[in-house]
Amino acid sequence: MLSMINDIKSKFTFLNFVLVLLSIQTAWAVEIKTTIDRNPVSINESFQIIFTATESPDDDPDFSPLEKDFEILNQSHRSNSSWINGQSTKSIQWILNVMAKQTGNQLISPITFGKDVSQPATILVTKSSTPGNNNKNDDLFLEVEISPESPYVQSQVLYTLRLFRRVQIAQASLNEPVLADAIIEKLGEDKNYNTELNGVSYAVTERKYAIFPQKSGISTIEPLVLTAEVVSDSRSRFNGFFNRQITKTKRVSSRAITLNIQAAPDDFSGKRWIPAEQVYIEEKWSGDTSTMKPGEPLTRTLTIFAKGTTVAQLPQLHSTAEIAQLKTYPDQPTLKEQKRADGLLALREEKIAYIPSKSGDYTLPAIEIPWFNVQTQKMEMARIPEKTVTAIASVQSQTNDDFAEPTIQTNTVNSEPVILQVENKFWMWLAIFLALGWLITTFFFIRKLKPKSVKKPVNTKEIKLKETIKALKQACAENDQLAAKEALLNWGRIKFNSNSLSATASHCEARLRDEITLLNQTLYADKTETWQGKKLFQFFTENNAREKVAKKFDDSLEPLYKM
Repeated sequence: MLSMINDIKSKFTFLNFVLVLLSIQTAWAVEIKTTIDRNPVSINESFQIIFTATESPDDDPDFSPLEKDFEILNQSHRSNSSWINGQSTKSIQWILNVMAKQTGNQLISPITFGKDVSQPATILVTKSSTPGNNNKNDDLFLEVEISPESPYVQSQVLYTLRLFRRVQIAQASLNEPVLADAIIEKLGEDKNYNTELNGVSYAVTERKYAIFPQKSGISTIEPLVLTAEVVSDSRSRFNGFFNRQITKTKRVSSRAITLNIQAAPDDFSGKRWIPAEQVYIEEKWSGDTSTMKPGEPLTRTLTIFAKGTTVAQLPQLHSTAEIAQLKTYPDQPTLKEQKRADGLLALREEKIAYIPSKSGDYTLPAIEIPWFNVQTQKMEMARIPEKTVTAIASVQSQTNDDFAEPTIQTNTVNSEPVILQVENKFWMWLAIFLALGWLITTFFFIRKLKPKSVKKPVNTKEIKLKETIKALKQACAENDQLAAKEALLNWGRIKFNSNSLSATASHCEARLRDEITLLNQTLYADKTETWQGKKLFQFFTENNAREKVAKKFDDSLEPLYKM
């Protein structure tokens, strides 16, 4: 019987050992991610499949499963290691340049790296598309594409440039797209791939821009011009190792693009014109809004996301209306723009600390942001409903409030306490007088020992700021738009190192940013509008005062913003 028990124990121990080994093997499995540089792609276009791991996998990869659906043109391998803040990071990549063999949704099968396996992925392969303006005999040409061709004012226009070439280029220069009264942003890095047009293979470089026209009407994007040094096939008869390549200069241009920019629809009722593809807002709280404590802060984070618009067009979310017995401390907003292949993604985040003065219910108003959907061409509403927060007094404070004993004053017949109180006050005042005399003596003694103060060096930046603010004040008082613009540009260069009104506005509080935007729009308006600079300088002064207060009390208010 004892031997049977020992046998069972040994088997149980061996089973546990096997399970531990399996768990260790699972934990040691290396995660290998699969990404694609472009999706979708044409059947005649090359693209890259990238396998990325943060640790060395079990063995070298076997890419043979891909050969069924893809032609592998070439492959490369690279690794990168870095040491940041005491932590080591590693990245290993296998890059395959491939072309699909058939159209449709194609599966990129998992690839084995010894015992490790990569993640699967899918890519859409479309039929080949031929540009309408190319000549199959051209060795070098440009193609441009615009979407949409009839945009709304301040909405996003995607401008795509493609350079087709079947010759070797030693050096080239290309100008940027230009459109009057427009904001133009380059989207990401250039993409390179191969394609086939009319039976001829081309190498393609693709570049994208986001354009935001600021004025309605007919406007033209001028042709782009490429000047390139093309390597010639001919060779010098004295060809040698040190001979330079023979090149010839070639210049090609794209077609001009005409835009019919539409004004904002008359039925749009929002205070701020926001044309976009998507807009939504969300809120988060640092704690439970139903159990707030009087005197203790609770932080609310409001975030608005918008696709296809700039961050300067996003409105302020926090309501400036005061709520009785509820103190609010808004932080400076966080503004971000993400440049993606399909356009700009703008984000505005606001943090507000709420501190109730006493227990009770407090109702925060609903937040409604009307915006115009450029895809459906209809007005929509991004909304956060009305919110009620509740402050509840602690048990200790309730007990003290409910059961505090009343103070009863009684007159005593005995006069001794009165005499003692008078004597105590006499000695108290005498001690205060002697202490003050000692402090005054010490002050004059230290003052005599203190060395003469050295004059502080002149702060040229502060002097320039004061001169710029003085110029802005005068321009606003005289309602001089151009002078106000110049003063704001100088102020932005000195303080934020910015070179445009929109860049300067992005650093300012919402009301000042709105006034700067209004000034910019008035400068480029079709009709001459009367501009009043009183509000702009008022909000400018409040913005500067707010910055000074925030800087002065940054340490004491820091917990309000980091909850």
